[in-house]
Amino acid sequence: MDVRIYVGNLAKSTTQEEINTLFATAGAVTSVDLVMDKGTGLSKGFAFVSMPAQADADKAISMFNAYSLADNTLKVNIAKPKVG
Repeated sequence: MDVRIYVGNLAKSTTQEEINTLFATAGAVTSVDLVMDKGTGLSKGFAFVSMPAQADADKAISMFNAYSLADNTLKVNIAKPKVG
């Protein structure tokens, strides 16, 4: 089962491809879900990255939590389960 990682404090201009490329340096990436504002079409500033291995997810969190991307300091941790 994939491990979902929350990635917060993204710049509005950050693309799904940029996140995928960044996290791929830590291991295999199954998917990137960049949350978009329906009204503006811009990023809401957070995304979810799915990785197939817990070890890769742990590595990505340690590599990218407090990482500077586009002058923003990222907040990266295990995503909380969906409620409801």
